[in-house]
Amino acid sequence: MANRNRPEVRNAVHHRIRRKVRGTTTRPRLAVYRSLNHIYAQIIDDEKAQTLAAASTTEKKLGVTKGGNVEAAKRVGQAIAERALAAGISSVVFDRGGYLYHGRVRALTDAARAAGLNKDEVAETEEVAASEAAIQQAAVEEPEAKPKRAKKKPAKEESSKKE
Repeated sequence: MANRNRPEVRNAVHHRIRRKVRGTTTRPRLAVYRSLNHIYAQIIDDEKAQTLAAASTTEKKLGVTKGGNVEAAKRVGQAIAERALAAGISSVVFDRGGYLYHGRVRALTDAARAAGLNKDEVAETEEVAASEAAIQQAAVEEPEAKPKRAKKKPAKEESSKKE
């Protein structure tokens, strides 16, 4: 196996994602870049090669003192959603940029959905969460079954072994 470092792997994953994810004029791409100290988000129309809206933790307007945490990512997600809605964009395609979908990346997208981007996805997520909660509730209410006892094995006859 090749000895590769983390940025090379992320870049390869990002290129695989970009082959499939394209932003259009009707549904642009929400691209996320995460560095050690900051997080950046852009809404891009790939057909026109234009950035329609952008937000990052480097902006003084957001009031973020440290940009490398989940709280800052939530503020960036809310800011990018507000700017997108102001630009007339209500639905986007999410491009996680080769990063795993957890932590700051997930916080940014969840905040953007909560602020009004991709409202249909929010409804689907709530339905899935409600069904999972119902399943868990049913499992809790279900009476516990009696534990099964092991069956006793019949004793082998010693006379058959001697013959």
